[in-house]
Amino acid sequence: MAVEIALPTLPVVLITALVDSINPCAIGVLILLLATLVGLSKDRSKMLKVGAIYITAVFVTYLAAGFGLLLFIQKLNISYALSWIVGILVIAMGVLEIKDFFWYGRGLTLQIPPKRAEQIKKMIKKVSIPGSIVLGMFVAAVELPCTGGPYLAITTLLAKIGFSFKVFLLLLLYNFIFVLPLIIILLLVFFGMKAKTIQRWKDTQKKWMRLFIGIVMILLGILLILWARGIISLGII
Repeated sequence: MAVEIALPTLPVVLITALVDSINPCAIGVLILLLATLVGLSKDRSKMLKVGAIYITAVFVTYLAAGFGLLLFIQKLNISYALSWIVGILVIAMGVLEIKDFFWYGRGLTLQIPPKRAEQIKKMIKKVSIPGSIVLGMFVAAVELPCTGGPYLAITTLLAKIGFSFKVFLLLLLYNFIFVLPLIIILLLVFFGMKAKTIQRWKDTQKKWMRLFIGIVMILLGILLILWARGIISLGII
């Protein structure tokens, strides 16, 4: 007979969100946007406005997607069956992330598709303050191969607990932490740091980002499977 282990949800959400927030896809798009804006105009106030609207659009889009998925899973009452499927899927995605630590970009990889990446570059060159909303929503959608694994796992976990105001706050917290590095990068560039400097740092660290994300995804997948088997339970704390 398996012993059920009670596991608090808040630390799981915090750790996953922190690791997911350093995803090189999300950071790379913002750096490209800021570098383009700086190159086109020396007006840093406009850059701050466009960057802030873009980040807000990403935040709202991800929050809405998570909220919708949460309600969908609960409405159909499929959190148990989905735990097995998502657990296996997230483990597989985690293995691909770790693969990129050793062989970045080779073979199957979790990156923004090249066609979509080119679309993003074209949109950035013509971006305006209103257009940054569309850009943020578009990027949030096409980033899912990069960022969808951890978020899907957390949403599935929260759906099992049951929808409540506290669960919504956890989803809100996850998404805020996810965009927090983007806010920090925006402020760094606004106050004078060159976007190219941040880009170089990102390029040197991206394989480590992939490694950390991969490890967390594998742990999340195992967590989901153990949960589906009734070995662990989750509390709201």
